[in-house]
This record gives sequence, C-alpha cells and structure tokens, in this order.
Amino acid sequence: MKIEKIDINLIIPYENNAKIHDAAHIEQIKASINEFGNNDPIAIDESNVIIEGHGRLYALKELDYKEVDVIRLTHLTEEQKRAYILAHNKLTMNTGFNFDLLQIELDSILNIDMADFGFIDFKLDDANSEYDNFEDIKEKEGKEITCPHCEKTFIYDS
Repeated sequence: MKIEKIDINLIIPYENNAKIHDAAHIEQIKASINEFGNNDPIAIDESNVIIEGHGRLYALKELDYKEVDVIRLTHLTEEQKRAYILAHNKLTMNTGFNFDLLQIELDSILNIDMADFGFIDFKLDDANSEYDNFEDIKEKEGKEITCPHCEKTFIYDS
C-alpha cells in the first residue's frame, strides 16, 4: 500500500455516499486530527473519488489542509467500490464496547477531553441506569443497551 500526498481539491466525494457526516461529527473528527494528527489516509480510486474518508475530507478542508495523504484502491471493480464504501462504514457500527474496560480506559485519561470525541460524562453506571443493578446488566450480555448521553446503541460485552 503506497501513501501519496495530493492536493485536497483534487479529491472528489462519492456522489452516493450514504454515510451521514453532520456538523457535530465533523467537529469530533477535527478534534481527533488536532489532538492526534491526521493518521488515516483517505482511500480514493483511480479517478480520485473517495472510497473511504468522506468525514476526514470535510474535517481536513475545515482545518484548511492544502494537501492530504491518500491511498489508491485501484484493484476494485465498480461494484466492489460501491460495496466497500457501504461495508467500511457499516463495519465500524457493528460492534460496541466492553463497558467495564471502557470505563477503566476513560478513567485513566486525565489530560485529554474525551467529550471532544463523544464520551460526554460517560460512566458505566449512567450507561446502565435503566437497570436496577449490575446483576441486571450482566443478564443483558450480548444485548443492545443505549447510552443516555450520546444516545448510541451498543452491544454489551463484559
């Protein structure tokens, strides 16, 4: 896989991209780029059309980047491109968090505001507040629960 650096204005968003990138999501991506750097090249095809990385493109443009790192996925058929665009976005949504480990990790991060990335006042007890006690949530193993803060649904995995 070869990383290229190209003019940001040469990158073309895929016109039928079904993934929604609202302003709040773009702000989270921008916060990530500002905190950690732009560590994920945008994947484009031979015509510079995005296969994955629409949100990153929008964030990088708002951050006034002139050039960005890309990888070219030239081995895909047109049908594979459309399928991969959908699959890539969906696969990131197909899993949740182990809330016990998530809480340990969040508690260990002291100098980075994780709210910038959607972890707003997250506490295991809050995420599971709909249940009477921890034993009730243990019974929910493998089932969906919804975080009351971010309203995202996750599969509970202890």
